[in-house]
Amino acid sequence: MSRTTAGAMPSKPSFFERLSQSRNGLGLLFMLPAAVFLLCFLTYPLGLGVWLGFTDTRIGRPGIFIGLENYQYLMEDKVFWLSVFNTIVYTAVASILKFALGLWLAIILNEHLPFKTFFRAVILLPWVVPTVLSALAFWWIFDSQFSIISWVLMQWGIIDTPINFLGDATNARLSVIAANVWRGIPFVAISLLAGLQTIPTSLHEAAALDGATSWQRFRRITLPLLTPIIAVVMTFSVLFTFTDFQLIYVLTKGGPVNATHLMATLSFQRGIPGGALGEGAAIAVAMVPFLLAAILFSFFGLQRRKWQQGGSDLGDKR
Repeated sequence: MSRTTAGAMPSKPSFFERLSQSRNGLGLLFMLPAAVFLLCFLTYPLGLGVWLGFTDTRIGRPGIFIGLENYQYLMEDKVFWLSVFNTIVYTAVASILKFALGLWLAIILNEHLPFKTFFRAVILLPWVVPTVLSALAFWWIFDSQFSIISWVLMQWGIIDTPINFLGDATNARLSVIAANVWRGIPFVAISLLAGLQTIPTSLHEAAALDGATSWQRFRRITLPLLTPIIAVVMTFSVLFTFTDFQLIYVLTKGGPVNATHLMATLSFQRGIPGGALGEGAAIAVAMVPFLLAAILFSFFGLQRRKWQQGGSDLGDKR
């Protein structure tokens, strides 16, 4: 019998064997489907939108490169600047109200209440219901002739004639903000409630024994430990509100007299019904700096305090 050579070289592992033994390679492999999805449905549309913003493309007609002409036109367009103003006011007011009411609701739901699980499920209904259905319900509530709000106020003798909710510029702005707040409160409340439940009760008990009031415990314990959650939740809230389209389009379509036009609705109106795809894309691209500012604000807010319990501020000296 032939002897096996003692110094025989082991067989070289295959590519898949090396990949299965590499944590980094395996992680990249698992991320590949998500990367392909983002490339196809996020990166490509974004790149196409940026390119269209530099062209005079219209529906049914390919455009040519015109540089910054679309953006120069928007700089002189009063309707565009009105939509920017409306978007900022809409986002700021709605986000502040959603945070204040959502935090208040989260604190209530965090207490020992009867049927607490039932109330937590019910509070999600405004968020679960499709936006179009919610907008149609508010469209009926704010109807100039059949509004339930106007009917109740007239029955109580507070007003004599129905309120023109969606036909008056100021009333229309307040109405769409109210509808957005109603839809957004559940997301903020449930997210902050999850954060509240991660705060150890022993901290509150120790502070109570030291004589701290409810407000002092909230300010010194609850709010600092809840800051990372607040940063994430409010970032998503601002992004959702800033890019809101369905609610505005169903309720007012940007009226009356462009009083409720947001940048998203104006972009759609100019690009699809108006046919000016290049101009609509330019308006959409103009939204990107505002969205990046919101994301960066959240990022630096998160960097200020570590997630782990007991973590110190990054600015603290070691």
